[in-house]
Amino acid sequence: MSSIQDRVIEIIAEQAVLEPSDISLDSTLEELGIDSLGLVESIFAIEEAFDISVPFNANEPEKSDFDISSVRSIIAGIERLIAEQA
Repeated sequence: MSSIQDRVIEIIAEQAVLEPSDISLDSTLEELGIDSLGLVESIFAIEEAFDISVPFNANEPEKSDFDISSVRSIIAGIERLIAEQA
């Protein structure tokens, strides 16, 4: 089974139409060419993949209790959500 990190990178790569190897943990979604719609689709895909609910408000991303500043922060947030559910 792939790790959380690998799966999240796969989902983001799919949205960005890139290879997972093109994505670094320090990449921002902006650098990867993911717009707000792509971000929302990524969040939905992540929620589905991990069966979690991401506290993200697409209308007010800066008010969300979820750090989307980099791929690394997204992975950390998802790992935290999964741990809280366990």
